[in-house]
Amino acid sequence: MTSARYDTRPVSSSWRHLRLGSWKLTLTAVLRRLRCPEHGWRVEGVPFARAGSRFTRDFEALVAWSATKMDKTALCALVGIDWDTVGRICQRVMAAELDPGRLDELFNIGVDEVSWKKHHNYLTLVADHDSGKIVWGAEGKDAKTLDGFFDELGPERSAHIEAVSMDMGLAFRKSVTAKAPQAEVCFDPFHIVQVATEALNTVRRQMWQELRQQPDRQIAKKFKGARWALLKNPQDLTEKQAATLKVVKANGGALWRAYQRKEELRAIFAGDLDPDQTMELLDRWCARAQRSRLEPFVKAAGTFRAHRHGILAAIARGLSNGRLEGLNRRVRLIVRRAFGFHSAKAALALVMLSCGPVNLTLPWQKPA
Repeated sequence: MTSARYDTRPVSSSWRHLRLGSWKLTLTAVLRRLRCPEHGWRVEGVPFARAGSRFTRDFEALVAWSATKMDKTALCALVGIDWDTVGRICQRVMAAELDPGRLDELFNIGVDEVSWKKHHNYLTLVADHDSGKIVWGAEGKDAKTLDGFFDELGPERSAHIEAVSMDMGLAFRKSVTAKAPQAEVCFDPFHIVQVATEALNTVRRQMWQELRQQPDRQIAKKFKGARWALLKNPQDLTEKQAATLKVVKANGGALWRAYQRKEELRAIFAGDLDPDQTMELLDRWCARAQRSRLEPFVKAAGTFRAHRHGILAAIARGLSNGRLEGLNRRVRLIVRRAFGFHSAKAALALVMLSCGPVNLTLPWQKPA
């Protein structure tokens, strides 16, 4: 190593460390430059900081742990760095601490996409149904994006996957069929009810546009704010939303019929029924929806009938992204905080630190 030494950097390198009370601490060191036969000139590393970082490992551990617990304003005020720097720290900690064996022993997985920024910026996330953890993620939401997961998994581990739950979009199904043909595609009830909810919202928007054009503005005011009263579950309504729902019921019409269809479908999957009973009720629902004269629900019924096999598979296996609904809700809260990040990698790192197989500990909690 002595023969490979070139010189000592004239300017000492420095790293931000944990505060000591109200004092900001900075570590400095004089580093040597070394000549590597393979990589050329390199500056020697230090054990207390990661390569390319100007912060110590302890400082980054504190920032990463806090990012999973706190909002960005409080975190930035606490540690004295900007939010974009927090994102870069999350990327480094995630790369170092993520469980390398997270892709082993995968049998039942769920695939979903989540918007992390405006203008159609999405992350594709893969969750393990057995562990309830997110094990993989990447920017994008097409078949090529999910192909990257199977490429990383490899043919041998891909062959062990038994079932994949997803929404009824074509992209993920195409990837699973090509990369893991033995896996059973399951269209989970969570997304089925979501299709009916979107149909209800379409009917609501159509009615709202009609009411806005009427000369009597008082009629439109009665339905103002009806969106959440219709979309939320009845037990979760506030008093004001419950009162709005009563107004919708009293007026009847297409909007109330659409709401009834949505709630009927939700009740089918909320009940403790066997697969045959559930599918029989779903078939009856589709028949009523197609006779409802509500075009969005006619379309939804056609979609369910076209994907009947995958819906039955999800029910028979008891495999549903609804089991991961709490995880999905948490992911969306995290992604909302990550809107200030400039890259999808930083947003994904924060998601993986919060919901992935990562054991984050504060510096003073680490074993000696």
